Amino acid sequence: MTVPRSTLRLQFHRDFTFDDALAHVEYFAALGISHLYASPVTTAGPGSTHGYDTIDYTQVNAELGGEAALRRLADKLHAHGMGLIVDVVPNHMGVGGSGNAWWQDILEWGRHSAYARHFDVDWHSPDPALRGKVLLPCLGTAYGDELAAGQIVLRFAADTGRFYVAYHDHVFPVCPIEYASILKAADRADLAALAERFNGVTTQPADQPRAAEGIEALRTYVAQNGLAGIEAALETFDANAPVTRERLHRLLERQHYRLAWWRTAADEVNWRRFFDISTLAGVRVERPEVFDAVHALIFRLYAEGIVDGVRIDHVDGLAEPREYCQRLRQRLNELREGNPYCVVEKILARGEPLRDDWPVDGTTGYDFMNDVGALLHDPRGAEPLAATWAELTGRSPSFADEALIARRKILTENLATELDRAARALHRIARDQLSTRDYAFTAIRRALAELVVHFPVYRIYPQNSVRSEVDNRYFNQAFDAAKRVLPRGDHGVLERIGEWLGGAQQADDATNNTAARSPSAQPGGNGGNAPSHSGSSRRTAQTVFSQLTAPVAAKGIEDTACYRYGRLLSRNEVGADPGEFALTVEQFHAANRERALRFPHAMLATATHDHKRGEDMRARLAVLSEIPQEWGATLRGWSTLNAPQRRETGGHDRVLRDTPDTAEAAAGAQHWAPGPDAEAMLYQTLVGCWPIDLAPDDEAGVKALAERVARWQLKALREAKLRTNWLAPDETYENACRDFLFDVLAPQRRDGFLRELHAFVERISAAGAINSLQQTVLRLASPGVPDLYQGTELWDFSLVDPDNRRPVDFAQRHAWLVATPPSEQLANWRDGRVKLGVVQRMLALRTHLPALPDQGVYMPLRVRGSQAAHVIAFARRYGNAYGVVIATRLAATLLDPGADTPLVTPERWGDTAIEMPEALAARALFDWLSPGAPRVDESGLLYLRDALTALPVAMLVEEGVPPV
Repeated sequence: MTVPRSTLRLQFHRDFTFDDALAHVEYFAALGISHLYASPVTTAGPGSTHGYDTIDYTQVNAELGGEAALRRLADKLHAHGMGLIVDVVPNHMGVGGSGNAWWQDILEWGRHSAYARHFDVDWHSPDPALRGKVLLPCLGTAYGDELAAGQIVLRFAADTGRFYVAYHDHVFPVCPIEYASILKAADRADLAALAERFNGVTTQPADQPRAAEGIEALRTYVAQNGLAGIEAALETFDANAPVTRERLHRLLERQHYRLAWWRTAADEVNWRRFFDISTLAGVRVERPEVFDAVHALIFRLYAEGIVDGVRIDHVDGLAEPREYCQRLRQRLNELREGNPYCVVEKILARGEPLRDDWPVDGTTGYDFMNDVGALLHDPRGAEPLAATWAELTGRSPSFADEALIARRKILTENLATELDRAARALHRIARDQLSTRDYAFTAIRRALAELVVHFPVYRIYPQNSVRSEVDNRYFNQAFDAAKRVLPRGDHGVLERIGEWLGGAQQADDATNNTAARSPSAQPGGNGGNAPSHSGSSRRTAQTVFSQLTAPVAAKGIEDTACYRYGRLLSRNEVGADPGEFALTVEQFHAANRERALRFPHAMLATATHDHKRGEDMRARLAVLSEIPQEWGATLRGWSTLNAPQRRETGGHDRVLRDTPDTAEAAAGAQHWAPGPDAEAMLYQTLVGCWPIDLAPDDEAGVKALAERVARWQLKALREAKLRTNWLAPDETYENACRDFLFDVLAPQRRDGFLRELHAFVERISAAGAINSLQQTVLRLASPGVPDLYQGTELWDFSLVDPDNRRPVDFAQRHAWLVATPPSEQLANWRDGRVKLGVVQRMLALRTHLPALPDQGVYMPLRVRGSQAAHVIAFARRYGNAYGVVIATRLAATLLDPGADTPLVTPERWGDTAIEMPEALAARALFDWLSPGAPRVDESGLLYLRDALTALPVAMLVEEGVPPV
């Protein structure tokens, strides 16, 4: 296997194509990157800015340059000794437009489509109006209103010879079995003759070729005779007259889809979506023929050497992640010699392991991003910051409270239909067993809902329908929590659900008196007297359960609770638990050692295309954990200062009822915009993203910042789902929040709030920069493959997408690469070149001594002395070669008041020293990042006053400065 030394993530779209990337390959190579890591390259929806809405798995996206441009990029990468990793999206496809041929075929032919089993459609919906149909929740308002308004129109495509239904930009095919009735409606002999070609045509696959012949005849007729006859037929389905509108309605009712108001999606959609997005449909990649179709292009590109590895998107959405990874690895191994590099996008809770039986190289790095992010925080700040948050907002100081409320809201409001689907799967099992046939659907749904909202991880992974010990660890947490809140009468139902979802099962007996066993028992077999198909039913129930808990976790935590809870926003990140405030040095070392042992080639990320805040923004905000009292006083002061800019919004009626009980004290303040919680989070955001070089009197610069923050604010308010949301936006409140933002950042505030905001950012920026450099060095030296997100070589104070996907000036970065050590850039650290230099030098080390970071033993080093808490150090050893990593941490109290340079002065370190490996005693070491050459004394100590004189971080080796 060709393991990447490092990767660079690029977001491709029509404004940044493969050829655009090709123009910067020399820079990527000079920086030290070994592999580009591309966003999805398959054809996505027109104008897609991310590529995750695939509409054609078989073609490279033409908007990115197509396959020819991809090959040009790969050829140039190979010429520079580099490779290419691509993002693969096997879980879902884009179905929002008319470009997805598979989906269009389903809409045309229904259950008899060749692709009917490619998507997770419930063709046997309990709703009679949806049996054999696909719900299409795409209408802007109620169906009857849109029909009466003439917005739903029957049309004909002359170039293809097909009838279709148009609704604004949407196109829906008409099933060919209806062509005869359409053509006959015009009462014309020529069309009646054409209609004869469709008489007797059915949706059966054997009849579909005959329908195609009729469609070709229709196309030929129009080419020869024009559209006059067809237009006459279309007029008989005109929605603007009652009689013809009724005919159009009846025609629509006979299609294999039902057009519906978009609001029906949460309650009625009968196909699996990606989370709650009704333009992304779940794909049944667990079926062999679907697996082959989804991966055909990627397999070909890999076999031909264009692609060297894959990143699997949202692996937890798949029915069987384990089997998927095994099948993927096997197929890739068959196509080319050597083992391909393969990582999965997986969110792991603290202590949750990536399963050993998944043949992958690790995750895409959210777990490392969480670890290093938590390490930057001072645990002593957790309680005072939580107290300040609760006092100012009236909301709970505990993130767990917000998470539970948010999970419940998402489940009951956004994913209600998915909950129903899982409950029905369990209800079918109940009906098949004598002892449970009287368990009502509503009782099962009620117990299941509590199990889901309390689930502590994304999902379980039963094998042979039985949960593992790891699965049980998390399942039992949810089971016990659900049992505490459910009425006693539901406990028996809950226990049976626990069995059906992979727990120990006890046999039904003829007397129907068998007692249920608790799922907390050790996993058992599938024994008992259940019907022969019960094993299949349990597997189905386990799948739909897992495909429910994962989106509830993602939408409830990342997309709701993280926008409601504001103790410190630097911990509100994808893959993180904001309730876990800080990580000790020992815990960080333990996580690194575990990764080195189990998945030494996992990705290490500190920024991604999905991050909520840029890596350097989080690093700066982490400084607030060191000065919680000062920050609390600052928040109160700014709130008072800006109180005159608040907007009245009309009283308490806009406060949603799902606010925690602790919020009642602050409810009286919720009649104004933005409200205490949104205002407090706004101030954190401004502190975090304020550009280092922005002066408060720079009107144009401040206005540009305000525009960026306004886009974040709108998304944050809607994601929080408290006083506005995506489904029912309160534009009055949103506009009032925007007005507040622009007022507090208005030019007339330059001597008031703007001056104070700028001064506070200046106060913490040096400590924030130290955090950033610490985070950078740890990512580049820890066990794993460091991933660099586009543009983050310089300071990154970006906000959530689309802000974090803005164009990157790679030419400037290339021009700033220098052969001198990064320590020489510290004096002008504000432009970010010191960070660029650290990245370049650390990547050069991985090239110069590849075995050291790739295979070197991870050795935590003990620090002693008065400032030991402010240092993290470890060594990597491969044979007799050593590399020692040292980084300053929690530096706010070590910096001199008013310090403008992110460096602790040597005298502040005093007696603080690192206990070095015995093999390095009395040896001279060279700092890879500065001209320093500190010596380990005879007792094996390396003093920080000698090691960190030029930079707040160091990478010590026994060799000289590398060539660059």
